[in-house]
Amino acid sequence: MDHLTLHEDPISGNCYKIKLTAALLDIPLATIAYDVTKGETRTPKFLATINANGRIPVLQIGTGDTVRFLPESNAACWYLADGSDLIPTDRFDRADMLRWMFFEQYNHEPNVATLRFWLKFVGERNLSEAQRGQLAAKRAGGEAALQLMDEHLTGREWFVGETPTLADIALFAYTHVAEDGDFVLGDYPAIQAWLTRMSALARYVALV
Repeated sequence: MDHLTLHEDPISGNCYKIKLTAALLDIPLATIAYDVTKGETRTPKFLATINANGRIPVLQIGTGDTVRFLPESNAACWYLADGSDLIPTDRFDRADMLRWMFFEQYNHEPNVATLRFWLKFVGERNLSEAQRGQLAAKRAGGEAALQLMDEHLTGREWFVGETPTLADIALFAYTHVAEDGDFVLGDYPAIQAWLTRMSALARYVALV
């Protein structure tokens, strides 16, 4: 595989997904850190050369004249895991894995990850009036996502099939730190058991 570099913010769960995928597959991955709170992904150089959308993570593939950049965390995870056991071979299971990855980005991350960032890294007293007005809706949306996950995991070990997949990695990233957003993981026993299984995987690495 080409030389890989992850452009990341170390506190980001979206960036962590890619690092965890690489670690579980024993794929070497260099990193370059940015502080999004200081606008380091909005500089003219970053926008022109790394990601015109001004966001991270971005997986850099190759170097020099052959370099390519792949934004979006779940796309980067797929690139790393293609051909591995983290992507099911069964057609339905593979589509079902994508279903949970879409769920993570549309239902889970916008609520759980946003509250984590606002409360842990910004601070509630520093939020804008508009952000404070969204707190209740974000909490309700996050709790609904966690409840759905807990019900799905009741009686099963992994989100899809009999082994961990990218669906588990995508959902693990922000779920295991959900208490930073004042979500109560003790309310979701099936999720808690799943988190323990995830952290026990060979070559598991923690979010720094």
